[in-house]
Amino acid sequence: MLVLLPPSEGKAASGRGAPLKPESLSLPGLAEAREAVLAELVDLCAGDEDKAREVLGLSEGLRGEVAKNVELRTAGARPAGEIYTGVLYDALDLASLDPAAKRRAARSLLVFSGLWGAVRVTDRIPSYRCSMGVRLPGLGALGAYWRTPMASVLPEAAGGGLVLDLRSAAYATAWKPKGEVAARTATVRVLHAPTRKVVSHFNKATKGRIVRSLLTAGTAPKDPASLVEALRDLGYVVEAQAPGRAGTPWALDVLVEEIH
Repeated sequence: MLVLLPPSEGKAASGRGAPLKPESLSLPGLAEAREAVLAELVDLCAGDEDKAREVLGLSEGLRGEVAKNVELRTAGARPAGEIYTGVLYDALDLASLDPAAKRRAARSLLVFSGLWGAVRVTDRIPSYRCSMGVRLPGLGALGAYWRTPMASVLPEAAGGGLVLDLRSAAYATAWKPKGEVAARTATVRVLHAPTRKVVSHFNKATKGRIVRSLLTAGTAPKDPASLVEALRDLGYVVEAQAPGRAGTPWALDVLVEEIH
């Protein structure tokens, strides 16, 4: 099972350990593309600060994020699972998983990123600010930029098993499963059952809890139909829609009564 996650907008501070070693990151097929984004981002932020803030979509109060990006090559690095914070990652709570569940997380979780393309939660990275919605002056829109390298790397990472796609719309632009990979991919919406509406906070929190439940239970469904059964066994209320045509993913709605 491969679980695709969005990053968090806010991030924990970089560590005091060794700096980034790009060659050590997972998915080495993305190395050249990562270096291009990293180089342009560092150069942008080392130049005109106001221009950098505009490009990155940062408010006046987030000026410090520009300076942080300047130091990306020398700042201390931490496992990505510690860098990413926010509602989904709070609910997932990787640090409190038992050793077996942590090993499953290391194998199965893949976090998409405007800067790195995608990383494993064990990959050591510095704290940064660069969303997938950014349009860098030289490389253009990052969602579009990542599509070519992702197209060759992600199908191999997906292997022959289930792909559970929990990405937000912006990060889904970087890679769209196709063909037989799409047929074993499931996307998930979390709906407030009484209103049938998506509410951002509990959507993220519930997705984090779903991943934690699967990791803790040691459940490894092989396909979307098995995933539906596994989630129901874990107590989730799931409505499933199988693909209407070849090459499209399953669509799952998880219904939640309480917003929390």
